[in-house]
This record gives sequence, C-alpha cells and structure tokens, in this order.
Amino acid sequence: MRCASGSPVLCFGAQATLVGTVTDPTGAVVPNVAVTSTSTETGQSRTTTTNESGQYVLPDLQIGHYNFKASGSGFKAAEQKNITLNVGDRLRVDFKLEMGAASESVTVEAIAVHVQTDSSEVSNVISGQQISQLATNGRSIYTLINLTPGAASLQGDFQTPTPVGGNGGVSFNGNRNGHNIYLLDGGEGDDRGGAGSFSIMPSLDALAEFQTLTSNYSAEYGLSSGGTMTTALKSGTNKFHAAAWEFVRNDALDAKRYFSGGKKTKLNYNTYGFNVGGPVALHQGGTPKTFFFYNMEWRKLIQGDSINQIVPLTATYGGDFSTAGLSLAGLHAPAVCQLSATQQAAFAAAGQALSGCTAGAPDPTLQVGFNGNALPFVDSNAAALLNIPNGPGNPTKYTSIFPAPTSGNRFIG
Repeated sequence: MRCASGSPVLCFGAQATLVGTVTDPTGAVVPNVAVTSTSTETGQSRTTTTNESGQYVLPDLQIGHYNFKASGSGFKAAEQKNITLNVGDRLRVDFKLEMGAASESVTVEAIAVHVQTDSSEVSNVISGQQISQLATNGRSIYTLINLTPGAASLQGDFQTPTPVGGNGGVSFNGNRNGHNIYLLDGGEGDDRGGAGSFSIMPSLDALAEFQTLTSNYSAEYGLSSGGTMTTALKSGTNKFHAAAWEFVRNDALDAKRYFSGGKKTKLNYNTYGFNVGGPVALHQGGTPKTFFFYNMEWRKLIQGDSINQIVPLTATYGGDFSTAGLSLAGLHAPAVCQLSATQQAAFAAAGQALSGCTAGAPDPTLQVGFNGNALPFVDSNAAALLNIPNGPGNPTKYTSIFPAPTSGNRFIG
C-alpha cells in the first residue's frame, strides 16, 4: 500500500515533506519562484511556487534521493543535488538566488547533514542499506527496535521469524511495550490483541527504511503513547533491478553444549527470497510513470531445545530415604493441621504419626519423622513420574534434546 495526498485511506507520515524559503542576494524573500523536485530513482518531478513570503512546501514526497531546483525571472537557477529524504522527514532546503539569466545556474553538488529544526520529534532512522547489512539475530524486524536510543529491551536472545509469535517486548522511555504501535507505508499494521506487536512480518530485505519515533512526534500519529515504528517498503525505479539471497544458520557450525551432556540441539534456520522491481509501462516520451516492486521470502526453522532436570536417586524410588542421609528438618511427616480428615485417616491406617500444630499452624518443635525414614505410601501420580530415566554416568540428572520445527513464507507486491 502506498498512501497519497487526498487518499481516503488512513495514513500516517509514510512520506516526506520539503519546506524552505527563497531569498535574493540581499536576503529579501522572492515570491513566485518555481521549486521543482526530481527523483533520481524514478525521474518523476513535481513543481510548486513560493508564496508572497518566499516560502514553499512540497508534501507527500516518496522517500529516496532527489535533486531540487529553484528558478525565477531575473535570477540564475539554483540547484541542490543528491538530497536524501527519509520516512516522515520534514526537511528544510533554502535557496539563495543570484542575479542573472534564467539559462544560467548555480549547482550545489552535496550539502551538509541536515539538522531537523522544523519539528521537535525525537526519532531514529535505519536506512535500507543498514537494514540489509546489520547482523540481526533471526532477521526479525523486532531486533531493529533495540537500536533506538531510549529503548529498553524485554526480549529474549532469539526472535522467531513470526509477527505475533515473535517478541516485540521493548519499552520506550518507561512506557509499556503494549503502548507501542507499528505502521507499514503509513497504514496501521498493529495487532491490537497482541500486546503491541506487528500484525505482519515483512522481509527485512523489502524495507527501504525503518524509523522509530520515541517522543514529541506530530499529532498525525496520535495512536500511541509509546514508540511509533514506521516502516517504508522499497519501490520500483526507472530501471529493472533484482536480487536474491539466502541466510543460513546450522548446528553444524555450533559448539557442543556443556550443560546438555556434550550434545548439540538441532538448529536448521534458512531464510531465502528475492526482490524484483522496475517500470511497468512507458508513456509519451518514453518516460516511465508506473513502477512495481515484488518481494517473496521463505523462512524455515527447526530449533531444538533441551531438558536438564534433576531426578531422585534410584534407591529412593519406593519412598525409602533411609540411605539418603536426610535429617528431621529435611524430611518429616506433614502437620495434622495441613491435612483433611481423609488424609489423616490414610496416615493413621499406615501406622504413621503426624507432626503437631500450635494455634492452627505447623509447629517446628512438634515435628515427627517418618517411620524408618521411609514414606508410608507413594501417590500414584508420583509413582508415574519415577519412569523418568536416570542420566548415563549421573544418577541425579535427566538430559534430553528434541526438535521444534517452524516454517512460513511472506510476500509483498
């Protein structure tokens, strides 16, 4: 989805806005100057004119790289090239025109890094190139959130490649993680019943930019008191481009786990897919006006886990603790005030005395040991648990590993 000006779809800051003032050599403002933006990726242009105060606004610009030109009667044309617009930007580019013929021009090939002075928002932008090259654990979009200043991660070490099943637990500036919200190309992509998680999981290689707004952002967002995560998808350009990839994790590359008996847990994680984009049709003059972008990605995961559990000594399986060396403090009969009448009768029938109570509470001074330091009977459920085998070479531990497969695919067109 792409949100455009005047669209009935509810959208929030997926695009950028350019603002500025045009002045003459004396510093006086210049009205009726044409300001034109031209995308270097698609070649598309838009033009507006300055008002009586010499100011202009170019809203709803797609993110990307632009050249900007200001031209007015009696002045040399002024150009600023290779300006990058990020998602949600409100960037100021001012022009100072010089006297001369309109056929002449003054070009600035590169400009210094802009400081956002036209809004008070606190935000962080991760570019598409950074996204593709960052070594994120699991290649989950949730891992990008932690890179933002003010973020406090509540996540685990590994993020499963699923949206709602993944862990988006990140707090911004002390807010609950359920107060965060996710936007995709300006449209809400939040799972309202999932404690502030993304309702979809786009491929990281399909993202042009990822922006996190943490505080003081514009009222146009207004859906959340926590962080607002805005993602922008890549789009087609005036040339055909395609890319394919595969990211692999495998237990063959892992070390053995010390606490799992020197065994490895199963891990096969393959993330592979492709992007393709370009012009759809050529119009008059051979200039493309319509573009497409398509992404497809598959994620297959088999991630094992392990059990490392303490189990009773084999000699105690029948309830005989006479050889376990337990004292009265470590093993004693339950207190009479803790048992029902039926339970008290069962102990009495087995010839086992119960520990005493004072004022309706167990009294440590009235504890009674089991006869022969052995239980008078063993519950049937407890007896079933005794089928757990002992670990080889370690009679007090049970160790096991097992796989847990997960798979899925995502596409964006």
